[in-house]
Amino acid sequence: MTRTGFVHQALRYSSDEEFLSGTVGFVRDGLTAGDAVLAVVRGDNVALLRDALDGAAREVDFVDALDWYHYPSRTLGRYSAYCTEREEGGDRRVRVIGEPVWTGRTAFETREWTRYESLINVAFADTGHWVLCPYDTRVLPAGVLADARRTHPEVVPGDGSADTGRYADPGAFYAECDALARTSPEVLAPPHAPRRVSFTRGESVAARIAVAEYARRCGLTDDRARDMAAAVHEAVANAVRFGGGRGVLRLWSDPDWVVCEIADAGGGRPTAEARDTGYLGHVPPDPRAAKGHGLWTVRQLSDLVTARLAAEGSTVRVHFRR
Repeated sequence: MTRTGFVHQALRYSSDEEFLSGTVGFVRDGLTAGDAVLAVVRGDNVALLRDALDGAAREVDFVDALDWYHYPSRTLGRYSAYCTEREEGGDRRVRVIGEPVWTGRTAFETREWTRYESLINVAFADTGHWVLCPYDTRVLPAGVLADARRTHPEVVPGDGSADTGRYADPGAFYAECDALARTSPEVLAPPHAPRRVSFTRGESVAARIAVAEYARRCGLTDDRARDMAAAVHEAVANAVRFGGGRGVLRLWSDPDWVVCEIADAGGGRPTAEARDTGYLGHVPPDPRAAKGHGLWTVRQLSDLVTARLAAEGSTVRVHFRR
């Protein structure tokens, strides 16, 4: 269990005993090595792991997965902040047991959570942290279990043997997710005529006011209305800066989501995020960098985001759960 470099594993388990077999030693070895240990797992697994660790459980940070895995980008941001706070100058390893919540997700949400699992390999590639992701084979769909093999460099079955043969390069997997997204209902034309607000340089405030009013009419709380307005303001600012100085905002809703689309006609060059990272604001930017924060900020404020960024024109959609 003593390894260097970033490690990202999926733990396939089919019983409580297999879950404990794959996690208890992982935690104990981490504590012995002086690692910070965070366990974000289902509520019943929190209880199992606490009991198995006995007194050592006091040294572990436990979180019920339902309180952590809300939306992919915000969850990645939360993990990034946790690790940064505990690195102690970059020398301390953080061990995470992270069990995503897959039940109750739409196909759209499942795709973005699967993308998130792949992006972990990019976001933490230069760290020495160790992330172990439990997958309960008793209840999870076959597609989720199959994708776990493609998003984790190592898959550890309950018997402890490693499977490393099906891992997909994060860049290729990201492109595959984008290709699937282009045919999904969430990125096709709005189901009915949306509200339309044009904007140009110096007129982003009007777009922000329109969004805030629309959010309140759709029943979002004041806090979520402010988040939506701030996310759209940031996306509009990017469109003005990199998309030729003008664009259009479209607003619509359905029983599940309130959606804001920011589109521009392009300005002959890609946005900062597309040019500098290739992952469109999914990966936490260097806090010391002067640019590259825009779409990351949009994703942190929103529930889900779809984006197509190109020199000939870009479209960003922010989704807020009703």
